[in-house]
Amino acid sequence: MPEDAWNPDRYARFRSERSRPFHDLLALVRPRPGMRVADLGCGSGELTALAHRELAARETVGIDSSAAMLERAAPLAGGGLTFRRMDIADFARWGEAPFDLVLSNAALHWLPDHPGLLGSITAALAPGGQLAVQVPANHAHPSHRLAHALAAEEPFAAALGGYVREISVLEAPDYAVLLHRLGYRDAQVRLQVYVHELGGVEEVVEWLRGTLLTDYERRLPGDLWERYLSAYRERLAGLLGPERPYLYTYPRILFCGSLP
Repeated sequence: MPEDAWNPDRYARFRSERSRPFHDLLALVRPRPGMRVADLGCGSGELTALAHRELAARETVGIDSSAAMLERAAPLAGGGLTFRRMDIADFARWGEAPFDLVLSNAALHWLPDHPGLLGSITAALAPGGQLAVQVPANHAHPSHRLAHALAAEEPFAAALGGYVREISVLEAPDYAVLLHRLGYRDAQVRLQVYVHELGGVEEVVEWLRGTLLTDYERRLPGDLWERYLSAYRERLAGLLGPERPYLYTYPRILFCGSLP
């Protein structure tokens, strides 16, 4: 079973499409001189470096659990930008707080208990600190539902020990309530549907291989993973049909706020 199923090259195949929400998220931030920034789930670091430059931050640390992604990010370090391997769940206990801004783009959906998680992250912010987060909310799409349904079937279910990925993302209004309870001012919550014109079902599979399917790849032995992927590809083709190009709709929730 692979230790790190993240593949930077596969993830980067849709670099342009995946970066659009980050630019929208960064536009919600209110820059201040000399900010200290943390980017949770920084991946291969290109967008973290962009944020560091655009915000003219004094210090930015990109945090990710993937060694493969951080190896790709390492050459970008310098000028106040650093990268550190760490689970996001451990961020609040790291002891390097406080931060003026915590960013997270397409990462927190991997973790459970968002009320508790955001409470911990909030504790790492300085007075007047900002939170800006984007989480995918595409769990109703056939591409996502099929991945979980297939994991519950044999022989995959036994190999996975009954594991099926749970949906941890809240509804958009719930994030508004949560930000209010955590003391954020001027909170904004946006549900936005991004539309991607992909070549066909094959590209949808490759999109998911770069993200959601890694959760099953790292848990399945190599031979069973290949069987899972083959079955996934075949069934998804039946669900999505032969449409070319395929219009892949992808809802995402963006939210931000600042502390007093």
